[in-house]
Parts: sequence; C-alpha cells; structure tokens
Amino acid sequence: MKQRRKFTDEFKAKVAIEAIKGDKTARELAQEYGIHINQITQWKKQLLKVAPQVFSRGKEKETERLKKEKDQLYRKVGQLQVEVDWLKKKTGIS
Repeated sequence: MKQRRKFTDEFKAKVAIEAIKGDKTARELAQEYGIHINQITQWKKQLLKVAPQVFSRGKEKETERLKKEKDQLYRKVGQLQVEVDWLKKKTGIS
C-alpha cells in the first residue's frame, strides 16, 4: 500500500507561485518536484482564490479592534450618564 505524501505550506506556495509565474509549464514543474500536474493546478487555484484576502486581513483586524473600542466607550458613556442623572436626582439639581 502506498503511503500518502505530505507537503508543507511553504512548499505548496513555492510551487503554486512558480506555476503562476509561467516561466515553466505545469509538466516541467511536475517533473522537477515529483508531483502530479493536477496537484500543481489545484494549489495554483487555491493560491489565486485566497490572494485578495492577504491584503485585507490587516484592515479587518484594525476594523474589529476599533469596533470593540467604540463599544467599550459607548458603554462607559452610558454608565457615566446614568451616574450623572442619579447625582442630579439625589442633589436636586436640574
């Protein structure tokens, strides 16, 4: 029984990038790295699919951080407003 080969993410990315560059054909890459052409095609498609997300991840994290900070500030403002209203009521200030 043949054992399945496992490839690192770095290796997959390297092969996929070379396939995207187009300097060598998929057949040449398959021979060079000892993998099937279909595997190269699959890795290339996967890389192209997630490539736009590489540039948006930082923005998403920053947006999420700012949203959490905004929510905390709104909660604090609400708490302070309740305290001010209570103090006004307690002291009779309008």
